[in-house]
Amino acid sequence: MKPHQINIPAKIYFGRDIWEESIKDIEALLSGNVMIVTTGRSLTRLGYLERLKEQLSQCALTKMVTVFDKVSANPRLSEVREGIELAKESSTDVVVGFGGGSAIDMAKAVAAGAGAYGNIDEYFYNGKEPVDNVLPIIAIPTTAGTGSELSKAAIITDDVRKIKSGIRGVKLYPKAAIVDSVFTESVPFHITMETGFDVFAHAMESYLSKAASPFTQMQSEHAARIVGEMLPRLVLDMQDIEARKYMSYASMIMGINLGNASTGLPHRLQYPLGAATDTSHGKGLAALYTAWVHYEYLYSEQKTEKLMRILMGKDIRGREECTSAMHAFITSLKLPTSLRDFNIKEEQMDDMARAVSGSLFNDPAAQEPDIIRKIYRKAWEG
Repeated sequence: MKPHQINIPAKIYFGRDIWEESIKDIEALLSGNVMIVTTGRSLTRLGYLERLKEQLSQCALTKMVTVFDKVSANPRLSEVREGIELAKESSTDVVVGFGGGSAIDMAKAVAAGAGAYGNIDEYFYNGKEPVDNVLPIIAIPTTAGTGSELSKAAIITDDVRKIKSGIRGVKLYPKAAIVDSVFTESVPFHITMETGFDVFAHAMESYLSKAASPFTQMQSEHAARIVGEMLPRLVLDMQDIEARKYMSYASMIMGINLGNASTGLPHRLQYPLGAATDTSHGKGLAALYTAWVHYEYLYSEQKTEKLMRILMGKDIRGREECTSAMHAFITSLKLPTSLRDFNIKEEQMDDMARAVSGSLFNDPAAQEPDIIRKIYRKAWEG
């Protein structure tokens, strides 16, 4: 067995309705001026944002609480710059990401830009890693899917140039992650399914990754089993509190996998799709996944079959059964199965293929000649 290193730098709190007590436990981290970065709308309507502001204000070392709520579903570079400016004006010392993956990614980017000496463009366009004076980050996810609360990446979109990319670095790991499933109980059906599928995507891609370890593969199997059992329960009953809690747990442990085993081709291919259509990450992944499994099977036959068996809870063998099962599962969640569901034109796929960035090395199927165009083409055909 080759040597592996597992890095989990965040202090993790997990449960249901535990967030207020958890904040009390991390008071020492909340020193000075605190900025909450949030999507805000439903959290404001439900009273959670006001309760969080009040809880933070009561912390002994907290001086002032500021809110930045201009965060799109695909956080934009222009919004990052606006958040950085507000953070500097309010002399922010700590950033709290409160919301789905978009809010937490935005919090990371603001923390990097407000605290560091460099320009945010250097991180986004040039791939420079933030290393100097990144502000401390606290992550409180309100969806079960992205795992951003335990990863070292912030995914941002330049909506002018139509570029979706990541700012990455170990300094972007949150200091603490408070994963409370109570926040997910008001999440609507389509977001529950999109983010829930993202959990499985993290499980499968990190499972097949060349950077996987026995620890991350064990977690992938556990997460795939949870998704296969609990997400269909939520299709039938959105008020299933137990299923919500398990999905939050699976999302959390896949956040650990993101930082230790990374993802594969579908995530890389979703970024140009998301940039071109301004659609959600999970929705884009769903449209790509059956095509990816079709090619991935050729390079990871046994692992692909094993994870699909775990997901579906039945014996699955062969390339055709794996791809058919993947298609059926996605359809059951009422998610798209073709790029044409996004009104993508055939001629757009070459531009999307050229826009794919980041390392593809960890994905075994990356060795397939012209794999990016092949996946896009098959996903377009449906």
